Amino acid sequence: MCGVLGVFGHDHVAQDVYDGLVTLQHRGQDATGMITYDGKFHVRKNTGLVKDVFHTRHMKRLTGYVGIGHTRYSTIGAGGTDDAQPFLGASPYGVMLAHNGNVFNAFELKKELFEKDHRHVNSDCDAEVILNLFTKSLSTQNPADGIKPEHIWKAVESVYKRAKGSYSVVSYIAKQGMVGFRDPHGIRPLLFGKRDNGMTVDYIFASESVTLDILGFEIVKDVEAGEAIFIDEKNRKVHSKKIANKEFTPCIFEYVYFARPDSILNNISVHQARHNMGIKMAKRIKAAKLDIDIVVPVPDSSRTAAFSVSEELGLKYCEGLVKNRYIGRTFIMPGQKIRKKSIKYKLNAMPLLLKGKKVMLVDDSIVRGNTSKQIIQMVREAGAKKVYFASYYPPVINPCLYGVDMPSRKELIASTHSIEEICKFLGADHLIYNDADDVLSSCVKENPKVKNMCMGCINGKYPTGDVSEEVLQNQAHSRSCERDRTGDDVFLKEEMENQLNLTI
Repeated sequence: MCGVLGVFGHDHVAQDVYDGLVTLQHRGQDATGMITYDGKFHVRKNTGLVKDVFHTRHMKRLTGYVGIGHTRYSTIGAGGTDDAQPFLGASPYGVMLAHNGNVFNAFELKKELFEKDHRHVNSDCDAEVILNLFTKSLSTQNPADGIKPEHIWKAVESVYKRAKGSYSVVSYIAKQGMVGFRDPHGIRPLLFGKRDNGMTVDYIFASESVTLDILGFEIVKDVEAGEAIFIDEKNRKVHSKKIANKEFTPCIFEYVYFARPDSILNNISVHQARHNMGIKMAKRIKAAKLDIDIVVPVPDSSRTAAFSVSEELGLKYCEGLVKNRYIGRTFIMPGQKIRKKSIKYKLNAMPLLLKGKKVMLVDDSIVRGNTSKQIIQMVREAGAKKVYFASYYPPVINPCLYGVDMPSRKELIASTHSIEEICKFLGADHLIYNDADDVLSSCVKENPKVKNMCMGCINGKYPTGDVSEEVLQNQAHSRSCERDRTGDDVFLKEEMENQLNLTI
């Protein structure tokens, strides 16, 4: 899960790209990058946050009327500067490209590109694999008199044929034009917009609508699943074509956790979807007949749902946990050891509001369980009489191969433990999960055209249809090797055995 945007403007676009990356910082904290073009490509990439990577000296040399930017959240690659996006390709004409998602056969394709296509992929990032698939097709078509829409359609189709997984791609071909496309199932979001600057029209592709809002662009549409949009530089004409026709299954976790609440993706308000999830959650809490004094959200993503819970149950809503705004999102931090340390810096409980109270904590999800455990302990230490915990997303029992860092079942607490065991591990007095059908209906009711969503992590149904048990095991092994998590796995195993007296 990353943030991607491309601006096809008329003047110095680096500031727009920078501002857009700031709006997408929540989607990735490992690294960030920007490439601009003014007859030459200008590159700045590094590990870290947007504000730390781009300084005045960098912005001055990022000249050009076209720019592509990216905020990285590692799911493939080690997460260093070599794997930071966007990437550059030399032929044809010169191509820059970035994407959001996860190509789960990237390592096989990297080998195939070298042995069969004689192309060297220098990084471990799947974006560079997509770049080589895309540019190989363009070069093979030999567009000597310029890139035309039909060349783009064939190149995108070649990516669809070989790349497995999810990908929302933005690319620019020097002096030819900009292209954006989504994978055949539209798992990752991508929006297309325009802005009249008084002389001509600027265009943008971005992962979330909030980027368009803040930069003053009008939303034209969501790029459809299996669709490519090409802006011809010669006359700035917009061409589009639906290249693949598969079932549209956008990722439901965008609405649960990843996207900003002020974004609208696939014509579904993230805020409204979470509000609906909260209403569904309230019914389950009511059925449990718990004695609750206050409803407390785990900031920030759960605020909307928690407020809905309090309204539906007629209980007091209370901001009993205060967030440090200068700490990143713990779920998308690059290692479990860092996550464990950072939660104590990220949140602090307020004894004034919690002492002597029976508290219902509402959070978006429970993935590994360590963060939830620490939060519950924090609330108890603040003097809470009882601590109940509600996750408005169902138990996460399967890995995600489409861009969310859930690489193996052994890291997912709900995959091997019952709700009662999880409750005991977390140290909660009661644990309630939302239902999968309720979460799905909370989203799709906002856009009847969306009939289904990707929920592979909770139901094991992967929409691409090519995820076998062997694929899952290979992905888990590869990710484990990359991140060297052995120490964390041992810690988690010992901790859970001690508390549950179980063999894991």
